[in-house]
Amino acid sequence: MKNILCFSALVCVTGFHAQNLKDFSVPEGYKQIAEAQGDLDKDGKAETVLIFNTDIKSNLNDREDFPRTLFILKNIDGRQKIWQESKTFLVSSGTGFYAESNSPPEISIKNNSLTITQIFNTNSRHTQTYKHTFRFQNGDFYLIGSHSRFEDTCDFNDLNEINFSTGKVIIDYERSSCDDEEKDIPKDYHKEFTHQFKTLIKMNKFRIGENKFKIPGSDKEIYY
Repeated sequence: MKNILCFSALVCVTGFHAQNLKDFSVPEGYKQIAEAQGDLDKDGKAETVLIFNTDIKSNLNDREDFPRTLFILKNIDGRQKIWQESKTFLVSSGTGFYAESNSPPEISIKNNSLTITQIFNTNSRHTQTYKHTFRFQNGDFYLIGSHSRFEDTCDFNDLNEINFSTGKVIIDYERSSCDDEEKDIPKDYHKEFTHQFKTLIKMNKFRIGENKFKIPGSDKEIYY
């Protein structure tokens, strides 16, 4: 009987929340660049995730640049409702050295979690890959995984991976040289450890590079 009452209360709360969600329509001037569908709240129904270039045009390094926004939509009674909107962690369309050649962000939904992958060149030889995973829990979307790879065509390949749920951190820095005759090549660096995160970061509070913690046994820090 207690379980039935708890379930009924949950249904009522969910229904009340759904009534407060706004209808979705594509904002005027927005250009859709990515889409995926999948179940994000374990209710057996697929949500729709969309990413757009907005209509807020600016100039970045003498090129057109448009901020981006992400929408997570719930289908309620045949109508698409805005469940979540976020702009904080998406890089803009003009980011990078060859912005016109950048692939659009990639959306993946697996095991009820949402992953956004963003790749761009920081100069003619360096590539930055960001992969961030979010999960809906405790009434909001939280960052549960961060993958950052910064690589050169032949000099280095640096990886930082963080699982915020378990606290596991992986650092893997590979060193080589573009010069075949170079002998003084720095050593590779690999370290795995557990870091205690006191709180998880909400999707709408997360900005890439504004968070950090110290690497144990080192004076260096990881930014994410």
